[in-house]
Amino acid sequence: MGKAEINIHPDMGIELADGTRLSARVWMPSAAETTPLPAILEYLPYRKTDGTVERDDPMHLHFAQHGYVSVRVDRRGCGDSEGLFDDEYSEQELADGEDIIAWIAAQPWCNGNVGIQGISWGGFNGLQIAARRPEALKAVITIGSTVDRYADDIHYKGGVQLCENIGWAATAMSWFSMPPDPGLVGDDWREMWHARLEQTPFLAATWTRHKDRDAYWRHGSICEDYSAINAPVLAMGGLHDGYRNTMAHLVENLASPAYGIAGPWNHKYPHISGIAPAISYLEIAVRWWDRWLKGIKNGVDDEPAYRAYVMDSVIPSTTLTHRPGRWIAEPAWPSPDITQERMGFGPGTLGTGEPVPTLVPYDLTCGQNCGEYFPFGFGAGELPDRQDADDARSACFDSQPLQADWDIVGAPVVDLRIASSAPHGQVIVRLCDVFPDGTSALICLGILNLKHRGGFDRAVDLQPGQIYDISLTLDQSAYRVPAGHRLRVAVSSSYWPYCWPDGRPFALTIHGGALSCPKRMTQGDQISFPPAFEMEPRPQKTLRPPRDDKRTVTKGDQIELTIFGDHGCIEDLVTGLINESDVTETWTIDRADPASAHARIIWNRSLSRAGEFAVSTRVVSDMWGRDSHFEIRQTLEAWDSDKMVFETTFHDKIDR
Repeated sequence: MGKAEINIHPDMGIELADGTRLSARVWMPSAAETTPLPAILEYLPYRKTDGTVERDDPMHLHFAQHGYVSVRVDRRGCGDSEGLFDDEYSEQELADGEDIIAWIAAQPWCNGNVGIQGISWGGFNGLQIAARRPEALKAVITIGSTVDRYADDIHYKGGVQLCENIGWAATAMSWFSMPPDPGLVGDDWREMWHARLEQTPFLAATWTRHKDRDAYWRHGSICEDYSAINAPVLAMGGLHDGYRNTMAHLVENLASPAYGIAGPWNHKYPHISGIAPAISYLEIAVRWWDRWLKGIKNGVDDEPAYRAYVMDSVIPSTTLTHRPGRWIAEPAWPSPDITQERMGFGPGTLGTGEPVPTLVPYDLTCGQNCGEYFPFGFGAGELPDRQDADDARSACFDSQPLQADWDIVGAPVVDLRIASSAPHGQVIVRLCDVFPDGTSALICLGILNLKHRGGFDRAVDLQPGQIYDISLTLDQSAYRVPAGHRLRVAVSSSYWPYCWPDGRPFALTIHGGALSCPKRMTQGDQISFPPAFEMEPRPQKTLRPPRDDKRTVTKGDQIELTIFGDHGCIEDLVTGLINESDVTETWTIDRADPASAHARIIWNRSLSRAGEFAVSTRVVSDMWGRDSHFEIRQTLEAWDSDKMVFETTFHDKIDR
């Protein structure tokens, strides 16, 4: 099917039961005029006309060229859709998703078979909608998502609030502050825009207030009832992404056909990842859709349950663009070919010696080389750096040099016998690969708020000085540690600016522990994927190139990290829209005062079309910790041409 046979509709209206009109961009094969075809849905808040258009166009065009109607829908209150945005994965969003699927299936150009795909937000809501079992939904591809919105998402990890919580709240407010395209919605665009601005939700406060795993977070968490999903699911994700556990969780727990692919990528589709090797996601996806939407027996059912890219050990680089390694396949998951090797803690050792009480250094500068939770590809060194300095601020337990290569495939578990000097405390556990020259590289990590040692549903104070037995599952990994290297378990009590430090000082003492590390036995079973291929890019003109910067300044006991990203000024030569944005993040902490932690994030964003309109917004987000509470302030300003037309400030004080 050639490109000339595809008709692109930039603004197809989907009217919901309450009269709200959602806007869809649709790639329609001309054959659908006479023969109904299956459809593929991607459902996002990220502005189809000027936000994700660069990646959308070649991907959805490819699907259409292979006999699918491909539909990209702006979420209610976002982009070119009517209504108001309320929250991520809200009941309204998911109910609208069901209605969208029913609407697509009822169109004369659709044969009633619908698939849903997406990365990040679209990966989340695709799974969540699938759990509601809409009749026409026949298959799912989810990428960069999670099954647990509390324990394994961008807000909290192990009951500890991630710094990315305020980072994401700042980003979201900036994204959703912009108007629809006047060229599509007409003269009502200003009215729609002002309604959005006036109803902007203060999500930073909402997410911070729900500090335990309550009903708010259970909503949309697939792990609550895996059996709710009956559609086949292909789960993909990057081992350099914050979402690296979902593939294994889904394959292990879904009763419907489920397959996982874990690659070396950052938070991107696998064919456009900023970390190579990329693979041909488009070909993989078409085979998936052909099997479940067209009923073609093409062998997808017989593929291995879990495929992973086992990354070779490399000297850490914050700007890594290629990771050497090899692809392996496991016919079943969990794999009978993977054993758990247990090594107990000795006096600074792993696997030898008897445990001795070990004091964990209390050092708030630990974490300076952590990298981003959410490496996206804007630059500025988002990946973890050498861990040597952070290891020096931690209690470390090292193995003997390995006698043979060790393929870690799966999730390591660290058991600790630990006591805190206070009723509170948090523990960060990193598994590192230590080179013969002493270089330390991060393999994976886990975090636990010790008040959540019995579960994430409620926090329970510790008895100071009492020894508790805890078990901490680290993130999934696929990593080869070479012979001659050592394994290191590094334990710290803070990890800034990856997560917020506890507001009051405390001292942790380790009285024993053990690492249970997965070891894959098979060696000579490499597989391969087709490499990503070039597609015709959307016509664009760069008016200002992107640039970035990252620097750390120490002023006495205060450490200040500043990250700047200018995403450039880009003109879309199809629509004439000119889009630009930049962000500045400043993270400060006093090495002696956990209540000094402060984050400031400033987003500037603008959208214009020559001779028609020009708008811009500025979001300033501040969050700081005190001993017993957080304070959050966000200011949103909007300009129409050179005139400020809106300003509001949100402020809240929330108990920790």
